[in-house]
Amino acid sequence: MLQIGLTGSIGSGKSTVAKLLLEKNIPVLDADAIAREVTSSKVVLEEIANIFGQEYILENGINRAKMAELVFQKPEARAQLNAIIHPRVRAEMTKRTAELAAIGESLVVQDIPLLFENQLEKLFDAVILVDAPLEIRIARVMARDGSTREQVLARDSAQMPALEKRKRTPYILENTGDAHNLEIQLNALLEKLKAPKLNTNS
Repeated sequence: MLQIGLTGSIGSGKSTVAKLLLEKNIPVLDADAIAREVTSSKVVLEEIANIFGQEYILENGINRAKMAELVFQKPEARAQLNAIIHPRVRAEMTKRTAELAAIGESLVVQDIPLLFENQLEKLFDAVILVDAPLEIRIARVMARDGSTREQVLARDSAQMPALEKRKRTPYILENTGDAHNLEIQLNALLEKLKAPKLNTNS
């Protein structure tokens, strides 16, 4: 099975690409969605409360806004939270990938925002990076969730610089906002990535 990682900086349009993949009936495992599942666990919430305080927990899970404010300001807090959540998310992603392989899926994509930051590229046959100019990304996030420019820049600076990510993979989708062009790029890239597998099987 061909395993592809999908990543991109905040506001890059990675979720748009994930949606396009799903429309093509390509399985996409969403690390953020699985993280939300993980953090609904009573055991995990208790661990987070013990470390950060009960004020970071709501009735139905983490107080995401309050936690985001903390971890984007304090790298040590971010590292503590990641140590709780990331191993559990990775285990679940691995489990679901195995389940997809068992039913005969030939390709699976794992959507992971911090793929390069967590040095996960070695787990994949290829990594697709979705990118866009910084000002476009800032505008998207501000429009999407009402963040201020300063808040978006703080979140962006907590990630690996986009330029560094571009050095780590040759498979880059330029997402300037033209949906048709983005899909054309994606289709061409998928054909390129699947070709070696098809040739191997023939």
